[in-house]
Amino acid sequence: MSTSSPFVIEVNDVTKRFASKCALDKVSFTLDHGHTVALVGPNGAGKTTLFSILCGFLQADTGSVRVFGHTPGHNALFGVLSALPQDAQLDPRFSVGKQLTFYGQLQGLSRRDATRETARVLELVDLGNQLNAKASELSHGMRKRICIAQALIGQPKIVLLDEATAGLDPINAKAIRSLIASLSKDITFMLSSHDLSELERLCDTVLYLEHGKLTSHQRYTQNNSGTAFLTLQLQQVTDQMREQIAHLTGVKHVRQSQPDEFVIEYDTCHKALDITLLELCHHQGWTYKQLINGNTLENELFTSP
Repeated sequence: MSTSSPFVIEVNDVTKRFASKCALDKVSFTLDHGHTVALVGPNGAGKTTLFSILCGFLQADTGSVRVFGHTPGHNALFGVLSALPQDAQLDPRFSVGKQLTFYGQLQGLSRRDATRETARVLELVDLGNQLNAKASELSHGMRKRICIAQALIGQPKIVLLDEATAGLDPINAKAIRSLIASLSKDITFMLSSHDLSELERLCDTVLYLEHGKLTSHQRYTQNNSGTAFLTLQLQQVTDQMREQIAHLTGVKHVRQSQPDEFVIEYDTCHKALDITLLELCHHQGWTYKQLINGNTLENELFTSP
């Protein structure tokens, strides 16, 4: 989609109130193409309000929003931005194929093209064999995957997903995560979820909302300051372990972020520190559970340095 704006989404000083409650308070951020974005925050933080404004369902009281250079709700964005609310439902009376074809026609596709598009998106979610099934005949996880297929009709450039894997069994949740990862080169996803481990797997950018304020907008896995992080989870941790890690060449700081976890800040010129750290664990007989390249999202957001 051609536009003079270099950003996929631009939000500038957006404020939205509902009576005396301030749902969004001067929120500003920009997103460019090729990133999968985590929208994180407690219940009532303003996440759904922000989604609704990006979709054009609500208007901000003050501030401005641009999606591909256009105001949300503009005709130019028809079929470009798609959103799936957490409580999205399928009509139990009609077949999956009939419903998705109807939604495709609502987007301006001919019946033939809508039928083809229905087949395509059902294959994406690995449910091509459920074309003639009714929603009432399907499991909760399958219905959720079909709703995601609906959000992909017309090959949108931006997809907003609210709690896409909430309440799903591990197999269906994994299928949805794999789908998002496979499409992320062509689609900018914004994902709202309370599952931080899931967002950590999928997202390279995080927006953290609390009391309507955007308190974090960063790439949490890496930065450009010459500093990087490793997160080491051990069977047990001691002060002596922390001291030994702190004396490794290139280590700037070590802190215990969890009862079984150290966050290690180090100079990026020491690229083999992860190998050195594993060798230290081996020589000292430490039993480690996991070594993460980077800081965890949970530590970035909720653990004081």
